[in-house]
Amino acid sequence: MNSQRLLIGGAVAVVALLVVAANTFFTVRETQQVIVTQFGAPVGDAISTPGLHIKVPFMQDVRVYSRQLLEVDPAAQEVLLVDQKRLVVDAYARYRIVVPLKYYQTVANEAGAQGNIAPIINTSIRRVLGGNTQAALLSSDRTRIMEEIQREVSDRTAAYGIEIVDVRLRRADLPDQTSAAVFNRMKAERDREARELRAQGQELYQQIRSRADRDRTVLIAEAQRESQTIRGEGDGKSIQIYADAFNKDVEFYGFYRSLQAYRQSLGNDTTLVLSPNSEFFRYFGGKLSGQP
Repeated sequence: MNSQRLLIGGAVAVVALLVVAANTFFTVRETQQVIVTQFGAPVGDAISTPGLHIKVPFMQDVRVYSRQLLEVDPAAQEVLLVDQKRLVVDAYARYRIVVPLKYYQTVANEAGAQGNIAPIINTSIRRVLGGNTQAALLSSDRTRIMEEIQREVSDRTAAYGIEIVDVRLRRADLPDQTSAAVFNRMKAERDREARELRAQGQELYQQIRSRADRDRTVLIAEAQRESQTIRGEGDGKSIQIYADAFNKDVEFYGFYRSLQAYRQSLGNDTTLVLSPNSEFFRYFGGKLSGQP
C-alpha cells in the first residue's frame, strides 16, 4: 500500500516538474524575437538571441514576433488624380518589426498592425496620387511616386516600432463605369474606322472592276478585229489558192470539187432523186454520164 502511494506521489511529482519546466523554459528560433510579459506588462527588453531561455513559471507569458517580412494588404480604394481622372488602386506594403517592445505596446499583433497601418497607407496613396496625373503614374515617374508614398508611410508608422520596407501598387484600374464608357468609346471608334475602311475598299473594288471591264472590252474588241483581219486574209489566200488551182487544171479542179460534193451529200441515209444524165453524176462513168 505504501509502495503504491510512493509510486503515485512520484508520478505526480514528475508531472508537476514537467509542467513547471514547460512553463519555465522557452525556445527562441532564428526567425523569432520574444517579449516576456508579466500580467500583461513587458519585462525587460525583447529577446532575439536564438536558444533556450527562462521565465518565471505561471506568472510570466511569452509574446513571439517574427523577424521576417510581414505584409499589410489594405482594401482597394478609388483615387481622384490631379487631372480629374479616377483610378481604383490596390496597394500593399511589407514591413519588418525592428522594436518589438513598441510594436507590442502600440499594435500588439499582426491584426492590430493591419488595422493601424492600412488606413495610413490608403491616406498616403490618396494624397500623393492626388497630386499626380495618370500619365505620370504610367511613366518612369511611377518609381518616384512610390518612393514618396513609402517615405510618408514610414514616417507615420515609425511609432509602431516597424520599418516599412516597400510599398507597391498591385494594380491601378479605371472604375467599372469609366472602363465601360472607355470601352464603348473605343468600340465606336473602331467601328467607325472599320466602316471607313470597308467604304474605301468598296470604292477601290469598283475602280479595279471598272478598269478590268474596260480592259476586257478593249482586249475582246482588239482580238475580234485581229481575228477578222486574219480570217479575211485567210479567205483571200484560200480564194487565191482555189483560183490558181482552177487555172492550172480546170478538169481536175472540177473533178476535185465534185468529189467534195459527193462526200457531203452521199451517205447511208441519203436519198437523191436525179436523172442519171445529170451533171452531178458526170464523173461516175460512161453510162451514168451519158457517154456510150
